[in-house]
Amino acid sequence: MAKQNAPEKNAKTPSAREARLKAALKANMARRKAQARARAEDVAQDTGNGPDGSEKDS
Repeated sequence: MAKQNAPEKNAKTPSAREARLKAALKANMARRKAQARARAEDVAQDTGNGPDGSEKDS
């Protein structure tokens, strides 16, 4: 009978793990997007072009 309880306990753990991983992935992607936007803005300022590659009007 103890073997029947083990799968129930394990069934809850993967869903909690998946939720943690999903949240960590979402935070990581947001951080990477922010870094990419900051890098694009820095490059645009250095070259005098906008983030989309068009020239800025100064």
